[in-house]
Amino acid sequence: MTELSLPPLIAQMLEPGFYPHPVKEPVELIQTHVSYVFLTGEYAYKIKKAVNFGFLDFSSLEQRRHFCHEEVRLNQRGAGEIYLEILPVSEVGDRFILGDESNPVEYVLKMHQFVEDDSFISLFEQGKLTPELIAELGKIVAKFHQTAATNDYILSFGKVENVRQAFDENYQQTAGYIGRAQTDSQFTETQAYTDNFFATRTDLFESRIANQWIKECHGDLHLRNIAFWKDQVLLFDCIEFNEPFRFVDVMYDIAFAVMDLDARSRSDLGNIFLNTYVEQTGDWEGLQLLPLYLSRQAYVRAKVTSFLLDDPNIPAADKEQAAKVAANYYYLAWKYTQVPAVGKIILMAGLSGSGKSTVGRYIAKTNQAIHLRSDAVRKHLGGVSLDQKGGADLYTPEMTKKTYDRLLELGLLLASQGFTVILDAKFDRQALRADVITATQEQNIPLHIYHCTAPLEVLVDRLNNRVGDVADATADLLPQQQLEPFTPPEQSLVTILDTTKDWKSAIIL
Repeated sequence: MTELSLPPLIAQMLEPGFYPHPVKEPVELIQTHVSYVFLTGEYAYKIKKAVNFGFLDFSSLEQRRHFCHEEVRLNQRGAGEIYLEILPVSEVGDRFILGDESNPVEYVLKMHQFVEDDSFISLFEQGKLTPELIAELGKIVAKFHQTAATNDYILSFGKVENVRQAFDENYQQTAGYIGRAQTDSQFTETQAYTDNFFATRTDLFESRIANQWIKECHGDLHLRNIAFWKDQVLLFDCIEFNEPFRFVDVMYDIAFAVMDLDARSRSDLGNIFLNTYVEQTGDWEGLQLLPLYLSRQAYVRAKVTSFLLDDPNIPAADKEQAAKVAANYYYLAWKYTQVPAVGKIILMAGLSGSGKSTVGRYIAKTNQAIHLRSDAVRKHLGGVSLDQKGGADLYTPEMTKKTYDRLLELGLLLASQGFTVILDAKFDRQALRADVITATQEQNIPLHIYHCTAPLEVLVDRLNNRVGDVADATADLLPQQQLEPFTPPEQSLVTILDTTKDWKSAIIL
């Protein structure tokens, strides 16, 4: 659409004099299929297009007004600093007046404008999306979900018949792209996996409802909708126009961000985000849903891209590129369904400060493993915030037993469903290790033990310099710690890692 063919209001909003404040000229217009966005320098203005796509209906002025207010209300949760107010636009004579309520013909959302370089997608493309920033994102999303609303109405969207509706629609709408952007076997196997999941895991969906993990989530949590602005991670542009897209399991949101990083060949960052998030929330059981939602999110991206193949206004070269992009997403959606029948368990052992968590994090991000740290499990069991130091009652023999029992319970649950799971604790007692060995042998789950070591002076230095970690251990506890020797049956499972040397080369999985 050229500037000459723009609607009169849109054309006038490109004029600097339309705004009651100084603007950066020229005013920049960005269009999507559902909105016009005007960049003026300090502020951005957004108008919803009068369109109806079924899942989204902005066709009437009242609907556009309503969803403008919904967008501001919902985005206060993750990006309140950006979303400012809704302003009417009235037509007075042959002019449109911003903020005039006499004859509203449109409603405009006013926002603080941030530069494109602040978005996570831009940081990613510049190579500036660091592991530290991704870990912070995990904590921010955890807080977002922990305070997200839920009630009986929202929880009803977690029922199997409601969840699977979108999956069925996806398959119906993409059957025509078999042989064009995906193979028949990919289509058949992906659908078979999700059909079987819904048929056999009703208990899992019911437990998610019972434990209130269906919430008013973001609904569109990918790198383009996350920003680092004024030293804050902000989650913006959440779904305001469609309840089923927003009233979802928290794992639906998580899967979108993880899939987006996987698709960009940075599964290591996706793993850091995932492990940080579940450690903060304690929702390790929710990971059972992850393959389903990862596949769903990749499939939706494939579907939307496929639609371009039937658009008569898209040039042939662009369609060829779209077909390649769609094919990659279809493949990724299929790949997520290829879950191993059984995963494996990796047991970390060693004294405080020996480097167990450092090694565990490395194994996790390089092997897409779930990293279960006993310090976090213990605090969730005790109802203690992860950033709060635990009292003596958190470290009684009874609580220690509960912690190791829970660690093993989660490890077996997830490994039995194809995950590689790292059990990160001291495991200084033979009896504690024996419980894991017996259970994994009974369930035919592969097990390996990494014993982390370092000289005493190194352990002391590490503990004295540890800050901002969930672990409470201090150097004065080291004299009380002693790791019981590995028995002959254990020794065949153990690799010793001196974490002051090149331990990475000794990792074998």
